[in-house]
Amino acid sequence: MKHLFLAFTLAAVAASAAALHGQAPAAPRTGPGVQAGQDAREPDVLAKCKTPPPAPQGRGGPGGLGRGAPAAAAAGPREYTVTEIPGVVASGAQWKVLWEEPGNNADGLAATKDGGILIAQNDKSDVVKLDRSGKASIVYKDTNTGGALSYNAKGALFIAERALNPAVWQLEPKRTMLANMYQGDPLDCLGGVLNDIAADSKGGVYFTMNGVAYANPAGVITRYGENLRTNGIVLSPDEKTLYVTNQGTLAAFDVQPDGALTRQREFVTLAGGGGDGSTVDKDGRIYVTGGAGVNVMSPDGKYLGAIPVPRNVISLAFSGADRKTLYAVAVYNNDAGRNVQIIAIPTIAQGFFRTR
Repeated sequence: MKHLFLAFTLAAVAASAAALHGQAPAAPRTGPGVQAGQDAREPDVLAKCKTPPPAPQGRGGPGGLGRGAPAAAAAGPREYTVTEIPGVVASGAQWKVLWEEPGNNADGLAATKDGGILIAQNDKSDVVKLDRSGKASIVYKDTNTGGALSYNAKGALFIAERALNPAVWQLEPKRTMLANMYQGDPLDCLGGVLNDIAADSKGGVYFTMNGVAYANPAGVITRYGENLRTNGIVLSPDEKTLYVTNQGTLAAFDVQPDGALTRQREFVTLAGGGGDGSTVDKDGRIYVTGGAGVNVMSPDGKYLGAIPVPRNVISLAFSGADRKTLYAVAVYNNDAGRNVQIIAIPTIAQGFFRTR
């Protein structure tokens, strides 16, 4: 009931403010392109939860706000200087802008076999492919507020749909739902945003939503972990370790043969706080966006340094002809609102490509 009261109170405040300024109240937001928590129908869904959602715990993106509401810099890019991280990036390397769009229209990057990247578009409910030449094309439509993508080792592509009644769907090779219920409740009842995903070779998908959970190949969801404020999530190349951002730190779990998670531990503290989109290279190093830019950690938990960025970044993927290009989603605000860019930087490290 607390969530319903809060939702109705906020709506009443907004309506009163509009009336005072002689404006008609804004139409209720609903439908594709609107995240569940911002949908006018969400209070009705939450009222029917057998297990009501816990109080929101927040997420760990740039500035502590996380994906879905990242802290965006002003319109002008920041000055930065890349210093060498041995085996990772050369001194003086530069980010290049490849593509740009307004709105919440780039997130959850996934590399393709031919060296391109896939971009999840939350507002438009599309998936866009950006090829190696920078040409963009729509490859999937009607994803119902799709916001994060992940391939598994067998070539199956999954997406996190963030609209009312969130769900994890498979897009390739066949479009079919994997999971949208937890113990008889819709995923809305978990609270928070269905944020990021990591697909495993067994056909299951790990995801962050007010914590961390695993949808097994049959679609049965199990939750794991304690005291987690999650956002980004990624598997190690050998799929024996799962890394999850935890508001300024990176947590790690051991992955069991059946996909279960054990031995939660703090893996490393992220410079500059935050923690959002993540990726790994073929040597097992972990890359996590955050307040310092792109944090880089060794597989044994040593902090190696950060790659500074011209704007706040929220998602990462290695791709390009030789997998030696690191792509990122950058976000910033101007007078028209939020904007997103795809930026890229050459690396010494070679990214790990999960699809065979």
